[in-house]
Amino acid sequence: MEKMYIIIVVAQYIQIKFMAENLSTLSNGSVQNNNNNNNEQISSLYPSNNHRRYLSSTSLQYDMTTPAASPQSNHHHHHNNNHNYRSISSMNHSKSLMRMNSGSNLKSMKRWSASQDIRFSSIVDPNVNNLKDFHYNQVEGVIKFNICDRQIIINIPTDLLQTYTIKNVTSPPLQRLKLEWAYGYRGRDCRHNLYLLPTGEIVYFIAAVVVLYNIDDQIQRHYNGHTSEIRCLTIHPNKLLIATGQNVNQDSRFEKRPHVRIWDSVSLNTLHILGQNGEFDRGGISCISFSKFDGGNLLCVVDESNDHMVSLWEWHKGLNGHKISEAKSTCDAVLAAEFHPIEKNILITIGKGHIHFWDIEGGSLAKKIGSFEKQDKPKYILCMTFNDVGELLTGDSNGNIIVWHQNSGRMIRTIFNAHDGSIFDICTLKDGTIVTGGGKDKKIIEWNANMNRTGREAKLPDQYGGVRTLTTGKGSMLIVGTTKNCILQGTMSLNFSLVIQGHTEELCALAIHPTQNQFITGGYDKNIHLWDTMSHLVVWSKDIGESVHASSFSPDGSIIIISTMTVGRWMVLDSTTRQLISMHNDGSDLIECIKFSPNGRYVALGSRDNNIYVYQVSDEYRKFNRIGRCSGHTSYVISIDWDTSNTYIQTTSILFEHLFWNASICRQLNNVSIARDLEFVTHNSMIGFNVFGVWPDNFDNGGPFISTMDRSHNCKLLLTGDDVGRLNLFTYPSCQPKCLHHSYVGHTSTVPNARFLADDSRIISIGGKDSSILQWSVT
Repeated sequence: MEKMYIIIVVAQYIQIKFMAENLSTLSNGSVQNNNNNNNEQISSLYPSNNHRRYLSSTSLQYDMTTPAASPQSNHHHHHNNNHNYRSISSMNHSKSLMRMNSGSNLKSMKRWSASQDIRFSSIVDPNVNNLKDFHYNQVEGVIKFNICDRQIIINIPTDLLQTYTIKNVTSPPLQRLKLEWAYGYRGRDCRHNLYLLPTGEIVYFIAAVVVLYNIDDQIQRHYNGHTSEIRCLTIHPNKLLIATGQNVNQDSRFEKRPHVRIWDSVSLNTLHILGQNGEFDRGGISCISFSKFDGGNLLCVVDESNDHMVSLWEWHKGLNGHKISEAKSTCDAVLAAEFHPIEKNILITIGKGHIHFWDIEGGSLAKKIGSFEKQDKPKYILCMTFNDVGELLTGDSNGNIIVWHQNSGRMIRTIFNAHDGSIFDICTLKDGTIVTGGGKDKKIIEWNANMNRTGREAKLPDQYGGVRTLTTGKGSMLIVGTTKNCILQGTMSLNFSLVIQGHTEELCALAIHPTQNQFITGGYDKNIHLWDTMSHLVVWSKDIGESVHASSFSPDGSIIIISTMTVGRWMVLDSTTRQLISMHNDGSDLIECIKFSPNGRYVALGSRDNNIYVYQVSDEYRKFNRIGRCSGHTSYVISIDWDTSNTYIQTTSILFEHLFWNASICRQLNNVSIARDLEFVTHNSMIGFNVFGVWPDNFDNGGPFISTMDRSHNCKLLLTGDDVGRLNLFTYPSCQPKCLHHSYVGHTSTVPNARFLADDSRIISIGGKDSSILQWSVT
């Protein structure tokens, strides 16, 4: 009898494992590389070799033979009730980073594609009791588990008490996300990152996304190969190849090291990756440049180490390139590097208080320091270009232009006070004309080949900021990147028009219009923008004079409530006229979240003073009367959801308290038999029976922290954002400890907010400190 029992158990184990493998196979398909992206290939979770694959598709897929155990952390998560939820990194999480095995497959592939869809789909054997330490008590009808040493108790709905089992695996959704549009541009703190390609597209970056944008056709393409913030970009002399450099990556499932990716701007295939062996393991990449005289055989890379190491690469040799030489530059910041266009062995680097001329003959790097002679040395050399005869022109923080001898490091002459304040860029046009851009005076000034003013100049509107980058456009057009993360185009004789609008500081607020394809964003730059998802344009903008923290539309979309960084302040605006209707103050801290009841008769505001303030709304949203205050949380409130009866709300705090309230009387609901069966119109709470499976296996050992959540209106999909910048798409409900999902990279900081549009056709996500707004189609 005992032998028979063992045989039966083994047979059951084999059957379950076989089913798990088949389920994984179905959940782990990858899109093959073709122009239509229609042919889908199914790939097994358990390959013969445990390695990372770089597929020739729009999908980068990680396959793991078994789910590895998370390394133990020597520290605990510490939470401060007064810390900023928007900056999750300040929570002092001790993240034990899990590094994926790079494997040998990398060396056997010719090229890789941009990473669009990263799927993590490992299966845990249902017979093994290691499911995030979940404890299911069928008698009590509850599931218990811990998040950051706090016990979470999940009540199972009444209609599932007899049938629910905790040993199932939730399949990933059939739907996928595809990056459709990236709003914004990184001009606030990056330079020389805007170019025109032969395809008619301009190329630039925001967060971890390189954007290729055809202004005339209003079409964007995206290179998504990076996994962390991009800091620099340059194009090859053939105008087809592009090199981009990224900083250190904080996501434990990716290679952490900073590196440079060289890729094809037509196919978007990655050709080479420099730095995967730790050559730039010093913080990040400062600037990069292809050589000009020899047709681009060399690539110069300057890292962000203390000595700002300058390295030369034969980038085309091998999949990871070949480093020729390396030398220390300076302890001060290096802002740009350029090879001389007509002198074979000359490289110039500029930055804080210096200009260096490098002799690279024979593959070595010999530095010569440029001399300012009796002239005051500027604090920064900010930009450079070469004129038609090979003379070097630099712009500096004193507003001067200096003309340098080709290779001696000597000044020829100085044009003093060319701009009022710093010169952020200088550009040689096709006809030999020079244009310079000022950061403070916001002027673009034209100079002839002899560096005399032509008399033509233009000034950018104040709302777009100063000039950050200048580049030639089609015909006589100039393309301008600004210090306020905008892109404009125009000519010296005509006005410059807006091409790309962006926020300039941290983004916190996102609200989706309840009926239109529109959404509101707001941040610390004190501006709110209403965007149209079809035209990708700003419908209107408003400077409200205060940093914006949260926002919400009324159910009919006629008004918007905005909370600001002023303690307790929130204001009501007409969404059409932008006029201020009323202003209110509640509590002793910031208003963190806002939610209208489905019928629009109530609005609840969650505060950082740990309370929820409930108002009755009347007179077509012109009158707000406070009903009362819900008190009971011990940490501040980060989400509110109304039930379908317009009576109850569920709220979640930053320390994972999950409470229920009768909002009409502002009293906590302690009746579990009622609370467990409530149906909510939205689901932004990160705790609950239908969503508890989204928490990662290794969260308590340093795994990603879920920073936002939203459920689709058709109740089929669940979206989360986390503190490493990823979006994760789950099937709804996610009520099993193991829920497979699709994961997407685009943002480079905590995702404070991500929401479905009203028709569930798209998702809008904002990137917090990276100031980016990404629009994803749901397909």
